[in-house]
Amino acid sequence: IVLKFIAGIFSGNFAAAVFVFTLLINLALIPLSIKSQKSSVQQTRIKPKLDELKKRCGDDKQKYSMEMQKLYQEENVSMSGGCLPMIFRLVIMMSIYYLIMSPITYLMNIDAGVIDAAAKELEATGVNLVAGRSELQIIGAVLSGKILSPEILEAAKDISFNFFGIGLTETPKFSLDIFNSWDKTWIMPLLAFACQMVSSLFSMKLQKKTNPDAPSMTGMLVTMPLMSLFIGFSLPCGVTFYWACSSLIGGFLQIAVQHFYGPQKILAKERII
Repeated sequence: IVLKFIAGIFSGNFAAAVFVFTLLINLALIPLSIKSQKSSVQQTRIKPKLDELKKRCGDDKQKYSMEMQKLYQEENVSMSGGCLPMIFRLVIMMSIYYLIMSPITYLMNIDAGVIDAAAKELEATGVNLVAGRSELQIIGAVLSGKILSPEILEAAKDISFNFFGIGLTETPKFSLDIFNSWDKTWIMPLLAFACQMVSSLFSMKLQKKTNPDAPSMTGMLVTMPLMSLFIGFSLPCGVTFYWACSSLIGGFLQIAVQHFYGPQKILAKERII
């Protein structure tokens, strides 16, 4: 309902609706980010005491585990406080992802039977439907006349899947012959890659600032953008557009949370109290 309302505000523009909806969801999840940040700071605060415990307990892992639990209780720090908010956030963002990737269901309110019939017709043409993103493929096939679905075609007239001349229902096809095979749809996987790289670089910088002794995640932070680039050439542009929006918005909000709830500021407030 919210996604459809936002699309209505922007005259049915799917790209604008996705961007604003992603922004609103990320803003609503800021409290979880703050809670995770505070928990991470508390972990950093008691780290010297944990290091001392390790020295005292030596190779006695059972004793160290018991003493560590006791220390967490005394310091009023949750052992899973930083993980649970992030897991909850991930579950919500995955749900939002599938919601946005299902415009026929949630924007057009088309009956599931009609969608299934269109999906079977499209598969009969030899197209492999991607689970969770097939509705964008169906819309693209209907708009191009590859398959017939009067209900979907009529509903699609009120929604624009165009983003500065790029059809978000189209799937880019990569070729090594870059100069002759270049297509404007290539911009979307490249945009997703660039946004995730920027977000990853900021994440690495913030990680070093918050917890300098934490294991380096450089490999994973570089791998994820590369995977987005690679996979983006086999998915509808709407998928990579959402990835780009989510990375960009999430990255900027992470910077904001770090600025207002950084380790130094949180620990300084605790000392005052």
